Amino acid sequence: MPSADAEEFTSSAFDAPPDAQPPRNPERLQKILAAAGLGSRRTCERMIDEGRVTVNGKEATLGDKADAVRDAIHVNGQRLVTDTRLVYLALNKPRGVVSTMDDDKGRDAIADLLPNIDTRVFHVGRLDADSEGLLLLTNDGGLAHKLMHPSYEVAKTYQVEIPGPVPRAMGRELKAGVTLEDGPVKVDSFRVVDAYGKVALVEVVLHEGRNHIVRRMFDAVGFPVQRLIRTQIGPIRLGDLRPGRTRHLSQAEIGALFKAVGE
Repeated sequence: MPSADAEEFTSSAFDAPPDAQPPRNPERLQKILAAAGLGSRRTCERMIDEGRVTVNGKEATLGDKADAVRDAIHVNGQRLVTDTRLVYLALNKPRGVVSTMDDDKGRDAIADLLPNIDTRVFHVGRLDADSEGLLLLTNDGGLAHKLMHPSYEVAKTYQVEIPGPVPRAMGRELKAGVTLEDGPVKVDSFRVVDAYGKVALVEVVLHEGRNHIVRRMFDAVGFPVQRLIRTQIGPIRLGDLRPGRTRHLSQAEIGALFKAVGE
């Protein structure tokens, strides 16, 4: 199974948009902003009047209307999701759970951890069964596609438990790059978080998405991974989300994800 300390990019699961709805009539822009939680209509009118809102790249003016489903609305340069059909979740995947919605071998799968929601969601990338931590789930095919595509280079942060002590040269070596059977790889950053006895906890950030890339990278320098936790994807942090639990992303977090892929 593909790892998601090493994601594999595939787009087939995300080709279809959310379930189609009948065409909607455009609404007053301030009404859409208020419904999205930006404040009262009067507050939203002030945002528009101050030039802080754009619709499809054009600065909005008072009296403008928009389609909450189809139009790209930005506030202060950040994308605002107004399509109520779209779902964005963070999941703390526990160790032993496979990154699939339904496992034909009867193992614990992601779907077993999800709350009851009205639409089907897909996981963005994977974490192998022995790895744990942050997964994103959504039914927004366009955003999911970009988050997984290597060309967008969305950074991912991992905490890695390895045998200690950590050689002083390890960080330099991993940042300079190591050669694997499928080519070189390097981390963007490396730091030692903690060391206790014969175990060390280090943090690495990288953009790579090849299979088992974090585990293979540490194997290459002679320090096999004992535990692997993904703590961040782009701007989204795992935080204090408990293993097996999910939470809805905030508007600010969703907007930051769009910004990370250039939207």
